[in-house]
Amino acid sequence: MTSSAQDPSVLPAWGALRDHIATLATQGIDLRTWFAAAPQRADELTFQAGDLRVDLSKNLIQPETLELLRQLAVEVDLPGRIEAMFRGDHINITEDRAVLHTALRRTAAEPDLIVDGVNVSHQVAQELQHFFDFADEVRSGRHVGVTGRPIETVVNIGIGGSDLGPAMVYQALSSRQGPIKARFVSNVDPSDIGDTIAGLDPETTLFIVASKTFTTLETMTNARLARSWLLELMGARGIVHSAQTAADAVAKHFVAVSTAKDKVAEFGIDPNNAFGFWDWVGGRYSVDSAIGTVLAITLGPDAFREFLNGFAAMDHHFHQTPLERNVPALMGLINIWYVDFWDARTHAVLPYAQHLSRFPAYLQQLTMESNGKSVRWDGAPVTVPTGEVFWGEPGTNGQHAFYQLLHQGTQLIPADFIAFANPEVPLQDGGQDMHELLLANFIAQTSALAFGKTADEVRAEGVAEELVPAKVFSGNRPSTSIMAPELSPSTLGQLIALYEHITFVQGVVWGIDSFDQWGVELGKVLASQVVPALQGDQAALTQLDASALGMVKYYQSTRRH
Repeated sequence: MTSSAQDPSVLPAWGALRDHIATLATQGIDLRTWFAAAPQRADELTFQAGDLRVDLSKNLIQPETLELLRQLAVEVDLPGRIEAMFRGDHINITEDRAVLHTALRRTAAEPDLIVDGVNVSHQVAQELQHFFDFADEVRSGRHVGVTGRPIETVVNIGIGGSDLGPAMVYQALSSRQGPIKARFVSNVDPSDIGDTIAGLDPETTLFIVASKTFTTLETMTNARLARSWLLELMGARGIVHSAQTAADAVAKHFVAVSTAKDKVAEFGIDPNNAFGFWDWVGGRYSVDSAIGTVLAITLGPDAFREFLNGFAAMDHHFHQTPLERNVPALMGLINIWYVDFWDARTHAVLPYAQHLSRFPAYLQQLTMESNGKSVRWDGAPVTVPTGEVFWGEPGTNGQHAFYQLLHQGTQLIPADFIAFANPEVPLQDGGQDMHELLLANFIAQTSALAFGKTADEVRAEGVAEELVPAKVFSGNRPSTSIMAPELSPSTLGQLIALYEHITFVQGVVWGIDSFDQWGVELGKVLASQVVPALQGDQAALTQLDASALGMVKYYQSTRRH
């Protein structure tokens, strides 16, 4: 497979899509008309992927649109790139790495995956068993704190994918939580760790420090603060009174998710309690690796295996299903349609499930860190718009916040609606099933966006003529509806994998490397140079730009000591 990237804008299918949207505009783009003319539209544009029922019928597409998008996928060799990823080719071009997050959830029935002469399946199974065994030790009470008391709270210290994934999943599966609870620290803002450890008992608290290199600035700063907190409180109780008792306390109350075992040991963590993952797993793709140790402890290894099986089901669908029925491929291609042919710049994700409230934030990193690129994987500049701003909040909260813009604003904002047939908490308000009320809103919103309300329909309600324009809804606002039986570890794994593969599809069409993230590096480097300036280093101050210098001077004159 060549490392050169295809310019999609010169491909025949791209030109055909430009002609196609012009034809649609001439004929009239109207979902009402399209549904009326094709009663089978909803059935033909609804697909099954694992346990997910995905209705694409309220998108601004016709059968010809999907055929042209499929042709585009063939012309950029999407099938070949899919195969290359699952095979373990080094498709992360700029870092010369394989992309094997899918190897983290391969089932035992699949043959071993050998990449670069290494049995990846064997490595993954070993590490999975490693942190599962530790999780069982904590859950059973065999691993206890330094005073012999069982662990009651696990504090996960990480940032980026080492925080967003575990924190999102923990909240999403809160109904599955056992007696051991979790808290999460990510921000270097001291209020984050201060709030998180407030009220905790050091004797029953376990810290997981998640940093592959064990050098991440925010994570290691918070880890050192947590260690100081632990030793200070235990010292006040007479538990820690010597270097040896301090070492014993750290060894019992800290574990690591890291491959840098030398640095782990220097920190005071037992290297046997360091759980690793590999450079072919990007942080934003790592929640199903040892980064999920906090989940294995709080939810249990059985739930974590179910979670992995959900990923595997979507992986199988993406790998084996023809493009015309391949849900991640279709959704990724439809996103291309909106970004590059409709000039859409944002994408809303609207889960009608309160426990998925962090899912949009999780997708922000997955999609925007992956596809926020302006050069192709061969170093050439892109020739078409790339990336989308992902955002969202749970319904029905969002309906009372930003849906006005979705319904009557001037921007086209494609939206993904997510809901589950069965509630986690079945409650009734009098005779009204509350989950049915939630689902009624879920269904109604997609219909309102698609079909709107005409001026004549507004007038028929007796609205004064001068108010009619304000109450007209144009409709033709695109959405995708995703439903599953319930929010379970399996369906959550399927949802995450769905968006992983959607992101991959878009990257392939744009010819960009979705698996590096060089754009996050520069700011971190500059921050390390600004710290001495904040502390008054004159040489560092001379290196600052005028704006940065002004902020440093304001800080120095305003900070209370």
